[in-house]
Amino acid sequence: MKVNRLLSLLLAVLLVLPLYSCGKPEGAASSSADSSMPDEPNVSVIAPVEPEPEPEPEPEPEPALPYVNPLTGEGCETDIGQNRPIAIMLNNHKKAMPQLGVSQADIIYELPAEGGITRMMGVFQSVEGVGEIGTVRSARDYYVSLAYGHDAIYLHAGGSPQAYDAIQNWGITALDCVNGPYEGTLFWRDQARRKNAGLEHSVLTSGDKILELLPTYKRVTLTHREGYADPLHFMQPEEKAVGEAANTLSVKFSSYKTGVFTYDSDTGLYKVEEYGAPYVDGNTGEQVAVKNVLVLYTDVANIKGDDKGRLTVRTTGTGEGLFLCDGVQQPIRWAKKDNKSPMTFTTPDGSSPIELGIGHTYINIAGASATVTVV
Repeated sequence: MKVNRLLSLLLAVLLVLPLYSCGKPEGAASSSADSSMPDEPNVSVIAPVEPEPEPEPEPEPEPALPYVNPLTGEGCETDIGQNRPIAIMLNNHKKAMPQLGVSQADIIYELPAEGGITRMMGVFQSVEGVGEIGTVRSARDYYVSLAYGHDAIYLHAGGSPQAYDAIQNWGITALDCVNGPYEGTLFWRDQARRKNAGLEHSVLTSGDKILELLPTYKRVTLTHREGYADPLHFMQPEEKAVGEAANTLSVKFSSYKTGVFTYDSDTGLYKVEEYGAPYVDGNTGEQVAVKNVLVLYTDVANIKGDDKGRLTVRTTGTGEGLFLCDGVQQPIRWAKKDNKSPMTFTTPDGSSPIELGIGHTYINIAGASATVTVV
């Protein structure tokens, strides 16, 4: 009897369980509160759309500078073009290395001198921030001619008789460390160089001293003479030179001095070497590099009867040359009407001016005996 009652109770439980299970919404929680809630509608949840990121604004272009350096084509904030440049004779003897301030010269001229050596002249449209410059060396008349063509103020330490004649006869503004009242003020002797290299390799000046003292000299006019116009032409910033490949230039002035210019495609400049090593500015410790390199062919000869073996170098008239820029070369023609006139550069037939790359320039003026190779 008891057995039958247990069986009946168990059967009733089994019948009720499916009904209870069907009453629960699928996936509902097991709590009693959830079991009494009606079924929820099947709603799709839409994720919010992330907004597109705002594009980075284009950088503002550098404002165009209002003035131009007439020797480099570079923009500048102040009108320095009306000022006379400073042309400084530079010692290029091995004992004089390293030179100081040369990397900031807008134009470097290199020409032969007596005994197989060369001498340089750095032309600075502005000497602001240049630091020490030198060592300063003696003048030659052909350098005086080049400085005169720039209407430059010419700084030197001594000179040949021909140079002194040119300075006096042409009315050059020349400031001389040796035969003038400027040693100890505008110029001074570097004592370490004087001891180690000799008296003639020790004269220095500086951009600060030039800027400080030149305005105090009554005989020095700081602005260009009336009617002077700089003759150089420059490419637009995006332009490149065209011509045959010219990765390396070698200018052998003599058995003593060879200059080498190697194009660096990363910077777009020609790095300068001499005496088998990089040509380094002692102020910065960096190798001098320039945008433009020129070779101008001219007449070079010994001065008859000169007991020092000095040279005459023709800087007027016309001649052929080479122009290197952006890793290429092209033939050019140079011309200088007279000593007072600036030097100009044109195509070989003289019909169009040559446009230089924007930047610094190195000009080699060499005679027929110089060996010039380009590869």
